[in-house]
Formats: sequence, structure tokens, C-alpha cells
Amino acid sequence: MNHLINNTTKLAHTLRAARKRLKWSQIDAANRSGLYTKTVSLLENSPEKCSVETLLKHISSLKLEILLVDSPLASDDDNSQEW
Repeated sequence: MNHLINNTTKLAHTLRAARKRLKWSQIDAANRSGLYTKTVSLLENSPEKCSVETLLKHISSLKLEILLVDSPLASDDDNSQEW
């Protein structure tokens, strides 16, 4: 299944939904990713406060991948969009 993620709220919801789809608790996810339970919680609530490395560890443990694609709505000179 593909998920369009263009802000931190969507990222947090997608991470939580993926964990729940696997029927894992946050403790299960932490054990499988090598992260602390509080870090899994932070990723599911405020992912912007975590490092890219931490995010990638968690995503990998959830059996997800990141694919970046050009946005059809963005213009070359539009740098105003932020998270």
C-alpha cells in the first residue's frame, strides 16, 4: 500500500497505522527496531523531533520503504512550502 506523506502529521499517522497493522505494541516495535519505546512514541507523535537515522530504522523495522517522487503541484521556484 502506498501513502502520500507531505507533512509530519501524516507521517506520524502512517507510522502508527503500520505498527498497528502488524499488531505490534510500541514495545514490540522498539524491540524490533533497536529503539527505545519512548522514541517509537515520539516518532508516532512528533516525528520532526527525531533524526533521519532513527526514522529510517523504524521504517525498516515496520517493513516500509521511502520513495521520493516529484510533486505534480510544485513549481521549480516554489520553496515556500514547509512541513
